[in-house]
Amino acid sequence: MTSPFRLHQQRVRAHQAGQAAKAGIPQPPAEGSEAGQEYAVLKVRLDDCLRKLADVASHEARLPMKAEFLAAFRPWVDGVIEADAPVQDDIVLTSLVWSIDVGDFTRAVQLGAFALRHGLAMPERYNRSVACFLREDIATFEIDNPGAVSLDLLVRVDELTAGADMPDAAKAKLDKALGRAWAAKADAFDPTDDAAPAGGAAALIDQAVGKMRRALGLDNKVGVKKDIERLERRQRQLREEAAANGAGGSEMEQQAGDTAGGQ
Repeated sequence: MTSPFRLHQQRVRAHQAGQAAKAGIPQPPAEGSEAGQEYAVLKVRLDDCLRKLADVASHEARLPMKAEFLAAFRPWVDGVIEADAPVQDDIVLTSLVWSIDVGDFTRAVQLGAFALRHGLAMPERYNRSVACFLREDIATFEIDNPGAVSLDLLVRVDELTAGADMPDAAKAKLDKALGRAWAAKADAFDPTDDAAPAGGAAALIDQAVGKMRRALGLDNKVGVKKDIERLERRQRQLREEAAANGAGGSEMEQQAGDTAGGQ
């Protein structure tokens, strides 16, 4: 078991590596530095972790292993994040992947935002960009497990990755996840809630429809056509209800005016 002192030392050296980073193409910590030597040791440990995971066929059985590995590398990763400098670091990027896998989406978005801000590249074994990985994999998890990712985090992922270059099908998945999340919020809308958004359920449905149409425009096979049909029916219903309420209000106002005139 790694001692608290060693964990602290890892964090400090990771921070030093970040402070020493130069502008330009991100590189790993310099080999001759203390931080570089620490990184080399941790990279060997990372490779060992990856081999252990490869020996386990069960996705479910790998999850607790990834959680354990994440905890072991966290002091180093925290040091890198605190330094907030462009250091190409496979430990940070692998932690991003594992964080999604174990359902720690807040951490995944934190690491993804750091990687995107500094132009880091995913390790070659993943064959995708940071933006594509963050957007597609979080969206897929949410689509398969509705409600697993908060709407706020989905919106944040969209903000981070909307302008990035990636296959349209990957972009569409997050739009689909967002559309369903907005729809779920509309279904749960409580008009008596003080925090209810302006525009009420109709505004939420409009958001959902917009995202669903965007997803369909990007990928005709994304699987949102039934969602759009249901949401558009709901849109029409809300408009009819609003029109009826408005007409009712106008009629009551007219009656009140006639009564006042008669007096």
